[in-house]
Amino acid sequence: MSAPAVSLYLDPQIRDWVLFPITLVMILVGILRHYVVLLLQSAPKKLSRVAIREHRALTRSQILRATAASSPVPPPLYKSISGYLMEAFDSGAYLKDGPPKDDTPQAPPNPMSDPAAMDGMMAGMKTQMVMMVPQMLIMGWINFFFQGFVLIKLPFPLTLGFKSMLQRGIETPDMDVRWVSSLSWYFLNFFGLNGLYRLILGNDNAADSSQAMMASPFAGAGVTPGQPQDFNKLFKAEKDNLAFAEGLYTWVGDDVEERLLRKYGKLPKI
Repeated sequence: MSAPAVSLYLDPQIRDWVLFPITLVMILVGILRHYVVLLLQSAPKKLSRVAIREHRALTRSQILRATAASSPVPPPLYKSISGYLMEAFDSGAYLKDGPPKDDTPQAPPNPMSDPAAMDGMMAGMKTQMVMMVPQMLIMGWINFFFQGFVLIKLPFPLTLGFKSMLQRGIETPDMDVRWVSSLSWYFLNFFGLNGLYRLILGNDNAADSSQAMMASPFAGAGVTPGQPQDFNKLFKAEKDNLAFAEGLYTWVGDDVEERLLRKYGKLPKI
C-alpha cells in the first residue's frame, strides 16, 4: 500500500513578504535598467563623406551583380556602369584614404586606435555592467534573506528532471517537484519577465537581461571584434565578381514586344 501524498500548507506571510517582494523588485529593476541603458547610450557619430562613399560604392556594385541574371538595366548602360566600377575599384578611386601609394602591403590599422570603435566598445561594456551588477545584487539579497523558503506550487505536473532547477537551495528529495524555492523563483522571473517588459516598455526594450547578458559587448558599437575591413582588398575582389557577373548578364527586356503579343494572343504561342 503506497503512502499518502503529503500536502504542504504555506504561511500567507511567505506570499506577502517573500513571493511578492521578489517579483516586484525584479520588475522594477528591469524597468530601471531599461532607462539607465537609454541614458548611457550616446548618439552615433556621423561618418565622413568619403567613408560613406566607400561603403556606398561597394553596395552599388553588389546590387548590380546580384541582379545580373535578370537585370532591368539595358545592356549598354549595364556594361558602362560595370566597366566604370571595375576601373574605379582597380585604381582605388573610392578608397577613403585615396589610392595606395605603392604595391607594398600596408599594415592593418589597429582597431584600438579608432575613436569610434573605442566609444562603441565602452558603451557595450557599460551596458553589460548595467545588466550584470543588479542581478548579482538581487541574487545575493535573495540568498541572504530568503534562502530555504518554499514560495509557490506550480499548477501543472512536471517530471523529476525539473527538481534540481525548481528547488535550488532546498535538500528535500521527497518534496513534490512542483514546489518552487525562492532562488528558483528568481531564475523563473529572470527568464520569464520578457513578455511583461514588452507589454510595458515595447518590443525594443533593454530590460530583458537574459538576452543582453548573452550579447557581445561590441554590439553597441555596430562592429565586430577583430581587424577592421580592408576596403582595398574588398574592392579588388568585387572587381573580379563584376567581371564574372557580366558573363551571367541577361536583360529582362529582351524580346519584350514578342512576349507581350503572345501573352495577349496576337502571336501564336511557341
